[in-house]
Amino acid sequence: MSNRVVITGIGAVTPIGIGAQAFWDNAKLGKCGIKPITQYDASEDKVRIAGEIPEFDPLVCIDKKEARRMARFCQMGMVAASEAVDDSGLIGKVEPERLGVLAGAGIGGITEYEKATLKVAEGKRNLVSAFLVPSMIPNILPGQIAIKYGAKGVCSCTVTACSSGTNCIGDAFRLIKDGYLTAVITGGAESVVSPVTISGFANMTALSTKNDPNASSTPFDKDRDGFVMGEGAGMLVLEEYEHAKSRGAKIYAEIVGYGQTCDAYHITAPSPNGEGAKCAMLDACREGEIDIREVGYINAHGTGTPANDKCETIAIKSAYGVQNGSDIKGLVVNSTKSLVGHLLGGSGAVEAIITALTLRDEVAHPTIGLKTPDPDCDLDYVSDARSRDISGVRYALTNSFGFGGHNAVLLMKKV
Repeated sequence: MSNRVVITGIGAVTPIGIGAQAFWDNAKLGKCGIKPITQYDASEDKVRIAGEIPEFDPLVCIDKKEARRMARFCQMGMVAASEAVDDSGLIGKVEPERLGVLAGAGIGGITEYEKATLKVAEGKRNLVSAFLVPSMIPNILPGQIAIKYGAKGVCSCTVTACSSGTNCIGDAFRLIKDGYLTAVITGGAESVVSPVTISGFANMTALSTKNDPNASSTPFDKDRDGFVMGEGAGMLVLEEYEHAKSRGAKIYAEIVGYGQTCDAYHITAPSPNGEGAKCAMLDACREGEIDIREVGYINAHGTGTPANDKCETIAIKSAYGVQNGSDIKGLVVNSTKSLVGHLLGGSGAVEAIITALTLRDEVAHPTIGLKTPDPDCDLDYVSDARSRDISGVRYALTNSFGFGGHNAVLLMKKV
């Protein structure tokens, strides 16, 4: 018999709020977290904005000495994990061997690698930190979380580009569902606002070059020209339902399905017919034993690139079995990336948090950058700059798609 899996703790570090409640409150207000880049001098670059968090302070929960040995993505993940674990009240109420950690990053500590490479180029090899390697590898985040909380169950890191966080949550869901673990601290983190990373994405024309904080992250808009880089982390505590119920834990939402597929099409571009994304959505619904037409809300991958938004719209319509978006009655779609930019490996995790809170509070935040509708994107994307009441919605999907053709989808149910 399968176990039910619920979310009992959440933590977030985002460009519109540090802390899950601040993140959610500002999302509902449609706050924009895009700002001029401050982590390096980008004044002469073609991309000069990002979803940065200049006020982030890792010392709120990390010792100063330990913080110096962590890359920024890991620091953010640790802060988010600390909030999620405290929120859950789980520690001390589950055996260490039954507690796991699954946390991902798409790139990891490339900023530390970049700094070390400059030192080597300057002939200063002896100044490369002895902690370079453990600070930059993506799997150091779940390792650090496990060390902090004594989690001796499965400890793993999935690296699937922008699907990383969602894949980690989905894999954690299955480990609990199938009885291997009682609870898992899971999610994703990323912080790659650096000259090398921004230049790489910009030169492949993936990033918006408008450089207007209020008009650059514009998912599903006719004039969209790419995504805006963001940084941050999202962490969730997943727990077996009966265990959570027995200890009186609060429950945000239930995860009931997980779909993962591959386009097997191109290293960066999505499949034009959206077939892989469609199958991932339907697989999640199949595991949750529902018809996709019961889903009333989708937190879209919604990057703001011309190809992604069109293909994701095609995939959603195909999954619902319609040709025109207007034929899907009662479905609301939005993009959290319009608020915070694209957090890469952390995006799926913060979007999973948003999805759970959307179901709980029955309100969907606006897609703030959407001003001019694209005829190819004809769904209801909450484009009126105000949050939308979605009373009565019981099921929601959250989509994540990554370079390499990775598709990951979670299905959540209101509790």
